[in-house]
This record gives sequence, structure tokens and C-alpha cells, in this order.
Amino acid sequence: MSRTYLDYNATAPLRGEARDAIIAAMDVVGNPSSVHAEGRAAKALVERARAQVAAAFGADGADVIFTSSATEAAALALMGKDVHGAEVEHDAVLSWVSSDLDVASTGAVTVPDPAHSTLQLANSETGVVQNLPEGLLLSDMTQAFGKIPVAFNWSGCQMAMISAHKIGGPKGIGALVVKRGTDIQAHIKGGGQEMGRRSGTENVIGIAGFGAAAEAAARDLADGKWAQIEKLRNILENSIAEVEKHTIFVGSGENRLPNTSCFAAPGWKGETQVMQMDLAGFAVSAGSACSSGKVRASRVLRAMGYDDEVASSAIRVSLGPDTTEDEIHRFAEVWLAKHKKFRARAG
Repeated sequence: MSRTYLDYNATAPLRGEARDAIIAAMDVVGNPSSVHAEGRAAKALVERARAQVAAAFGADGADVIFTSSATEAAALALMGKDVHGAEVEHDAVLSWVSSDLDVASTGAVTVPDPAHSTLQLANSETGVVQNLPEGLLLSDMTQAFGKIPVAFNWSGCQMAMISAHKIGGPKGIGALVVKRGTDIQAHIKGGGQEMGRRSGTENVIGIAGFGAAAEAAARDLADGKWAQIEKLRNILENSIAEVEKHTIFVGSGENRLPNTSCFAAPGWKGETQVMQMDLAGFAVSAGSACSSGKVRASRVLRAMGYDDEVASSAIRVSLGPDTTEDEIHRFAEVWLAKHKKFRARAG
């Protein structure tokens, strides 16, 4: 049975450019902290990738701190700080903040004190894009980076977190981008790597893949690839809405990521939908992928005012550069057929 991957917000397939960079980096034997030729060669790979990520993200290379993930980047940015956030934030951020910011039914978050608050640029489940206030302490830009135009230097944020595997890079490498003059305290201490802000021998292989993926993702965005993906997302939603008019499309009509569709068929558990579509050859999800395989009612949808029935009946379909129109039509056809059977059983 052929498989159709529609879970790009969880992780994107490894890009060819990243694969090539990773393979080449495997043959570089030096430690980036060593002063001999081999060490300098490894250091050059790290700094080249830092420049690639910075260019794609609209930042300065000196502001990019490589970490093991966006989750670690959040910890580096927020540990020891009194910070406000909202229930729509990713667990990686929510674990460090007071979730006391108001969330509207549209998904928009009100931020009274930006300098002591965090706000994601785009939600991983709904795709809803926020308007970032000037002076924001931290923004989780993991989902937005590579899908919509983002320039850190123009964002007004003090810090932002991003991850390689969301843009077709390798898993296990991310970055915290820090505006010069912003105070952060290293919580991994040792040899003083990453300008003294994150010690430990650099993951040269992962970093090289991150740089190549960032460069390729920026090229896709400039070439209009994500505008084409948005058309496919709209075809998907229209195909379902025309047949099942009671389907709820979360964030419809709001500014969303071009690839993300979160929709609910009330009463039909999201977990059941994910399993049935998996058996039919489609990979989708019922929320964020970073919850140790747990499937539960979406706290993001609850924060937006949806009741438990809707919040537990939503799935997320997230498209990518390799998604085809034929795959979208086939997904809609299979989902509608399974939904029809659910309704017949439910009476």
C-alpha cells in the first residue's frame, strides 16, 4: 500500500540538500574547538551553516545559538524568568511560563506586557498566525520559519526559537536567535562553545544539515512554492465542506499558515480518525507531535472556546512541498467515506 505523508508540522521529510550536507560533514573529522587544520575545517562548516540559517531567518549570524532542539532553545531563553504565555503555546514553551494570557475565539492572543511575555508566531495545530507586539521577550517561530516570510531583525522580538526538522533538516538540531544586548544565562556550562551561551561540542553533522535546509527552504518560499501549497490546502477544505457541511474548520477566515488545516467532525474522536486514516495509508495527526504519543482533547481548541466534543474530534492535516493535488483529492475521498460510515453507526 502506498503511503501519503500529510504531517509536515510534526516533521518534514529530509531534503536532498540537507542529506548531501550531512553526508559531506560526516567526513570532516576535526573538533570545531581545535586549532589545527582539521578543527578549522569543522569550525568552517559550523560557521557556514550559521550564516545560512541567519540569512534565511533575516538575522545576523552572531545572534544564532545552535541547540539540540527548539525545546532546548525555549529552556535557554526562559529558565529562571517570570514570563507570561497563553494556553495555545507549544508544551516546550508552556512548561516555563504562566499561562494567563487571554485567547480569543479566533486564536488571537492579547499581550499586555510584551517584555515579560512569549507568543508563538504560528500555532502548530491550527496554523493561526499572530501579530507580534514590539519588544516581545520570546517568539516560538518554529512552525512559521520557512513557510511564511519571517525576518527576525524586523520582528521586534528579543529572542526567537526555530528547529531544523520542521523545514526538511535533520532532527535533533535547533537554534535560539537572540537580539544583541538581551541577557541570557547559559544553563549548559563547560567549554564555552556557541559564544559562551551553550557549551558542548557542536553537532557539526546536524548543524550542516540545518544550514542547507534553511537555504533550500528560503529558496522555496521566494519561488512561491508555499502559495501553491495553500491552494492545495483550500482544495482539501472545500472538497470536505461541500459534502460534510457540519465540519468545523478551525481558524478558517483567519491568517493561517498556508499548509495547515485543523478540522473537526464533532463526535468522531480525533484518535480514531488518525488510526483509520493511517490504516488507509495517510499520515495525519490529532495535535502537536511532542506529547510522547499521547492523543487527547486539544487544549489549544479549548483555549479558543471550543467544547470538549469538538476539541477531542479535531485532526490536523499539514501539507508540504512534495504534496500533490492527487493526494489531496484521494485523502478527501477516503476521509469522507469513513466519516459517512461513522455517521451511519452513530445513527
